[in-house]
Amino acid sequence: MIFGGGKPLDMGKKFLGKPIFGEHKTIKGLISGLASGIIVGAIESIFIPYMLFIGIMLSLGTHAGDLLGSFIKRRLDMKSGSNLPFFDQYLFFIFALLFAYPFGHLPNIIGIAFLLVLTGILHRATNFIAHKIKLKEVPW
Repeated sequence: MIFGGGKPLDMGKKFLGKPIFGEHKTIKGLISGLASGIIVGAIESIFIPYMLFIGIMLSLGTHAGDLLGSFIKRRLDMKSGSNLPFFDQYLFFIFALLFAYPFGHLPNIIGIAFLLVLTGILHRATNFIAHKIKLKEVPW
């Protein structure tokens, strides 16, 4: 949200007559999002050495899940910025875990359950705040 904007990632191209991802998924947003995730992983790796690679995989997975959600929403004729429950709140999280899983060092089932609940709460809260301070057009 903060570093996004600019050219759409799909360059305005269509798949079966519909946008691939939509105008809200931008090149600048993808690059800055990946860079942010990698930077956080690098900082964590100072204390936990394996976190650099895990951070990269979590960041890649997060963005893959988010883009898949946008792709599905466009196939369902939903406009950019519209809300699709579960997909918007959890698909990025699930993909982050799937991308990092083969490399180990993930939370146990209780940790994952905790993170699912926390993700649901934080996703709603941060989007609401971003909407109130005019960083987002919609509160979800």
